[in-house]
Amino acid sequence: MKTQGIPASPGIAIGPAFIFKPVQVKIESYKVDNVSHELDRLDAAISTANAELADLQSAAKERAGAQEAAIFDAHAMMLADPSLRRASHRAITKNHINAEAAIYQSGESFAQKLENVPDELIRQRAVDVRDVVRRVVRILTGASDSPFAGLTSPSVIFADDLTPSDTIQLDKTVVLGIYARQGSRTSHAAILARSLAIPAVVGGELSLDQLQNGITSILDGDAGTIHIQPDAATLASYQAQLHAKEKVQAENLSLAAEPAQTLDGIRVEVAANIGGLQDARTAVASGAEAVGLLRTEFLFLENSHMPDENEQYAAYRSILDVLSPRPVILRTLDIGGDKRLPYFAMPEERNPFLGVRAVRLCFQSPELWIPQLRAALRAGHGHQLRFMFPMIANLGEVRRAKQVVEECKDALRKEGQTFIEDVEIGIMIEIPSAALMTDILAPEVDFFSIGTNDLSQYTFAADRMNPAVAEIANPLDPALLRLVKHTVDGAHLHGKWVGMCGELAGERLAIPILLGLGLDEFSMNPSRIPAAKALIRQFAVKDCQELAEQALSLESAEAVETLVHKFLKEHIN
Repeated sequence: MKTQGIPASPGIAIGPAFIFKPVQVKIESYKVDNVSHELDRLDAAISTANAELADLQSAAKERAGAQEAAIFDAHAMMLADPSLRRASHRAITKNHINAEAAIYQSGESFAQKLENVPDELIRQRAVDVRDVVRRVVRILTGASDSPFAGLTSPSVIFADDLTPSDTIQLDKTVVLGIYARQGSRTSHAAILARSLAIPAVVGGELSLDQLQNGITSILDGDAGTIHIQPDAATLASYQAQLHAKEKVQAENLSLAAEPAQTLDGIRVEVAANIGGLQDARTAVASGAEAVGLLRTEFLFLENSHMPDENEQYAAYRSILDVLSPRPVILRTLDIGGDKRLPYFAMPEERNPFLGVRAVRLCFQSPELWIPQLRAALRAGHGHQLRFMFPMIANLGEVRRAKQVVEECKDALRKEGQTFIEDVEIGIMIEIPSAALMTDILAPEVDFFSIGTNDLSQYTFAADRMNPAVAEIANPLDPALLRLVKHTVDGAHLHGKWVGMCGELAGERLAIPILLGLGLDEFSMNPSRIPAAKALIRQFAVKDCQELAEQALSLESAEAVETLVHKFLKEHIN
């Protein structure tokens, strides 16, 4: 049997099927006499849940990177929200019910309220609330936390859905691939699978009722296909493909430190997206020539308090020391939208993704921003540090941000502090208004970096985390490619370079088109660097330019994908 899903993480997996069934915890509501004891039980379970989430966050950061680990920061924030605890305490005190029922009922009430919010991404937080509540209930009931207890040999996982907590517990030595029927390419499970380099397929019509543990299965994360009990010819073909892929991966890794130079002699910078010290070490080992995106939110999300200037200085300095002499682009604080700080009051907004986030929040709250800029300026002394401002919409915001940096320099100068004087300033292109004005913005900055994740979301008015509309925001759509070209052309007109730090920069289908559009720097998850460099070395820019011209004239993302598949067949050895 063959079925079609959505490619979510590249690669091929061949092995016996393992049908994942989440641990079901039965929640019974009953009356209690000792209210004080029940309140203590609940508080102890919440403390234990917090400790578990901290362990998961550390594991996620180590295995998948800081950006992916932020999923568990969000879970910890939900547990820290006093309103959930207060509601649960009230249910125990007023109704004399057990802690399990109290936290479950309170959490379900919160989840249902979130599901009624107009913003889709906020609605999806209901899933996270339920995941957090299930964790507390499991601790209270003493239920098992081993959903993969029966997984003892290498297998392909088949699930209706996987929570972030489920996915990060997967042991790569026994997980060959993942299929999640209810997922999307932008679901947490898919994102974590890509970061862990586990082949994955999501969506489709495959019913788990059709499967049995142990039957032979093939998962093709490149094509999005699933084969159940394949015939001998299909199995042999995929085994040959898998062997060839493993050989290529080993060759790519051996050449990761070598530059990415095209067949016609043009050297392309391949950089890393990182979010912490461990990511920095991984980037160096993966052959990164620079860091095109240093996310700084990890310092704010991992703390129970606002990190002060000296804390931030120490963190940035340690990262820069590991990466030296490579240039590093530090993105200033990008908080807002779905990233909130439990210790900092933020405005309640009907649509936070169109509200006060990133530089808008920093302009309104200098107490967040000034210590960061001062710490980064100090840490950058003796290093190749660059600043990048997120969510810039117009020229006025660029000038205002630059003025704040100059004021920080003046203050540091008066204090006799050493700092990087000539820090380069760039902006992220993730709002269409900025992309359309790059020729006007270019004289004010040193570089641009395109954030395709948000740019596609804002261009197509489609939430990339919403499975129902995520496919509309396909970054290979000619509309988005035209915005990329407009950005590159406007920047090059003024002699400024353009990078890309969105997920698209590491995509196999996108790299030749982006080369043809004139992109100067590709920044991606460190795990993707060896393959990206190897791919770039097989192209001539002139051929990629012809490809890009054709892609810009097409009418859909599907047509672009078909065109690139044909191009790769003709140009890859």
